[in-house]
Amino acid sequence: MKRFLIALVALFGIVTCGPAKPSLKERLDAAVDSTMAAMTTREKVWQLFTVGTHELQDSLYPVGGVILFAYDIKDSAQLVNLTDSLHALPGSPLISIDEEGGRVARIGRNKAFNVPKIPPMSQARGPEDAYAYGNGIGRYLSLYGIDIDFAPVADVNTNPLNPVIGDRAFSDDPSDAAEKVVQYLQGLSDAGIYGCIKHFPGHGDTQTDSHFGYAQSLKTWEELLSCEMIPFKAGIEAGTPLVMTAHIAVPSVTGSEVPSTLSPLMLTEKLRGELGYNGIIITDALRMGAIAKEYPSGEAAALAFIAGADILLLPENPLEAFNGVMAAVEDGRITEERLDASVRRILEIKLSKSIN
Repeated sequence: MKRFLIALVALFGIVTCGPAKPSLKERLDAAVDSTMAAMTTREKVWQLFTVGTHELQDSLYPVGGVILFAYDIKDSAQLVNLTDSLHALPGSPLISIDEEGGRVARIGRNKAFNVPKIPPMSQARGPEDAYAYGNGIGRYLSLYGIDIDFAPVADVNTNPLNPVIGDRAFSDDPSDAAEKVVQYLQGLSDAGIYGCIKHFPGHGDTQTDSHFGYAQSLKTWEELLSCEMIPFKAGIEAGTPLVMTAHIAVPSVTGSEVPSTLSPLMLTEKLRGELGYNGIIITDALRMGAIAKEYPSGEAAALAFIAGADILLLPENPLEAFNGVMAAVEDGRITEERLDASVRRILEIKLSKSIN
C-alpha cells in the first residue's frame, strides 16, 4: 500500500503536506497589522484627514488623503507627475477627485485632456449608460494615478427647487436611481477606482445648499426609507467602498438641528447599525458653510469622528482639526479601539492594490 501511495504522488503530483498559501484577505490583514503596529497615535490621527494640495505647501503632515480640484490640473503630463509626487509623500496619501460627469468633472471639463465627455447623470437612459459613464471615467482616472472618485451621486432629485443636486442625480425615481448607482459603481470598480456614494442621508429634497449654510430635510426616517435610502441601500448591498455624508439636518429623525455629518444617530445608529454599512464613511468638506459657520475646525472634526465618520474631508483649518481629534483621543472621548477601527478601514483600501 505504501508503494502504491508513493506511485500516486509521483504520477499525479499530489501534495500531501505543507502549509496552505495565505488567502488574499489574510495577506491584507497581515499587511495592515504590520503597518498599524509601526504607527504612532499622531500618525494614525493624521490618516483620518484628506486635504487639498495647497494645504501641503507649508507642511509634510502624514495625511491619509489629498483631493484634487480643477486648479490643480493643467495637462496629462503634469497630472501624472503630480499624482506620483503625492503618492510619495509621508503617509502615502490616497488621491481623490470629484469626477461625476456633467458639470462636476475636474478633468473631463478641461480642454487639455482628450477623455470621454460624460453627460449629466440625468441623461443616463438605463443601467448600461450608468455603467458606461462610471467605467469611462474610471479608466482615465486610473490612467492618471487617482484612487478614489467621489461619485456617483445617490441622491434622489425629488425637489425641483433644489439648488445643488438637479441633473447630478440619476432620477427622481428612487428605484431607477438605485439601479443606476449600482452600475456606475461597478463601472468604476472594473476600472480599478474606488467609488463613493453621496450625500447621505440624501440632499435631493432640500431647498438650500449646504455649501453656504444650514440645510435641512423635514422627512421622517420612515419617509427617508421609502425614497432617499433606496439608492443608498442598493449601493451598500453592492459593496460601495465609501459613503459620503451630507451636512443636512434631519430634525424629524434626530430631534435636533445638528447636521447629519455630526450626528451619531445618523452615522452610527442608522448608517452603520440599521443599514449595515461596514465600509468607510467620509464627511463632505468640513469647510462648507453648514459646518464652518457654526463649528470651529477642531470641534467639527472631533464631533464628526465621534459621530462615526472615518475620513475627515477638507477641514477649514487642518492643524486645528488635527488638534481637536488628538485632544479627544487624549481625554478619552475617542478610544484607541475606535481610532484603530477607522485607520484599519483606510489602510485596507490603501494597501489592497499592492497585495496580490
